[in-house]
Amino acid sequence: MPQPFNGFGEELRKRRLEAGLSLTALSASVHYSKAQLSKVERGLSTPSRDLARLCDTALRADGVLLALLAPETTDPPVDPAPGHVHEEHWVMQLSPDGPNTFQPLGRREAMGAGVASLMTWRSDSASAASSASGAGMLEASRALLTHYRRLGQTVAPGLLLPILIAQTHTLRELSAHCDSGTRRHLLALGSRYAEYVGWLVQETGDEGAALWWTQRAVDLAAAGGDQALAGYALVRRALVTLYRDDAEQTVALARRAQSGALPPRIRGLAAQREAQGHALAGDHRSCLRALDRARALLARHDDGTDEPVLGTMHLPDPVGMVTGWCLLDLGRPREAGEELDRQLARVGEDAVRTRVRYGIRRALAYASAGEIDHACGLLVPLLDGVEAVGSATVTTDLRRLARTLARHANHSSVRLLGPRLATLSRPSTI
Repeated sequence: MPQPFNGFGEELRKRRLEAGLSLTALSASVHYSKAQLSKVERGLSTPSRDLARLCDTALRADGVLLALLAPETTDPPVDPAPGHVHEEHWVMQLSPDGPNTFQPLGRREAMGAGVASLMTWRSDSASAASSASGAGMLEASRALLTHYRRLGQTVAPGLLLPILIAQTHTLRELSAHCDSGTRRHLLALGSRYAEYVGWLVQETGDEGAALWWTQRAVDLAAAGGDQALAGYALVRRALVTLYRDDAEQTVALARRAQSGALPPRIRGLAAQREAQGHALAGDHRSCLRALDRARALLARHDDGTDEPVLGTMHLPDPVGMVTGWCLLDLGRPREAGEELDRQLARVGEDAVRTRVRYGIRRALAYASAGEIDHACGLLVPLLDGVEAVGSATVTTDLRRLARTLARHANHSSVRLLGPRLATLSRPSTI
């Protein structure tokens, strides 16, 4: 029988023996069966990343075992789309039976597709009304974005995306008819709308479109004189690589976003993302250093603008929550669960998407620590929220939780949850 994973197995066995642990003792520590560990050591079974994380921590390998795993994906790099917004037409199709589509088109593509023959209306009046309408649209749109972000906590992305895309387009078009000061503010706000669209599109599972919208946000901000958003785009791109389990790229992108020329909030969010990348690599010390840096930078946040805040607005202590997230990836599930307990107690009940995202993570932490009844008890009240918010990123952790619970398939709590958990953790549900 071929043994493609024997390098990992040999290192695991070597470190286990050096630590004076039997297979039975290691099994009790990482909550995997003795038979499964034996197969991994002999190269007969593929070691999951979760198992590698737990073994790495239990044997104090400082990431050595994790580094022996081959990358799980061969996804293309997450470089931003080149250049600025060249698309002259944005075509959105709203279907009466639910599915909607969006497509950016250049002039030639638009003419070939017959877009020019579709219903149109002129905006000549915008020039005459710009002095009055620009400021009014700015104030109204700023307030609306706050409401949309709150609404995005409780509904699926597809319900909000058409509204947000149309609003982004409106702000961009109106800016062309306003004085320079109003134009700058309209474009800055438009960039915040586009950034939020990019996040919601990622929640649908479309990484390519998410990166496209993130680059549109950068372009709109730059057109209004704000070059700093390009730094935040690196943080968003690092989120894509984080969900690909690509620790090296996550850290590299996050470090590029910590230039001293960028505002403290962007650098703080980048330091948080760097910490998550170090956690994926099993580097505990570097992770904690990045978290300390993030806390110091975020405490200094005051960009002096009225623009909506970048990043989450629903976490009282973002660094504390990310600490809990990182501890799980560092193979310290019990510590992760306890930290996430503390942080989730501070999140408002109306922040459903946030509570579901970190709540699934908390259930996964306790399941990984062998507390199956407690994990299932935490999961049950989250399932309706999982279905409501329709998040591809949440489903990533839900699948990971389903795999962990599957190792305890005969447990009564797991049997009760099995059918619905299997349905919700399928990619097709997003």
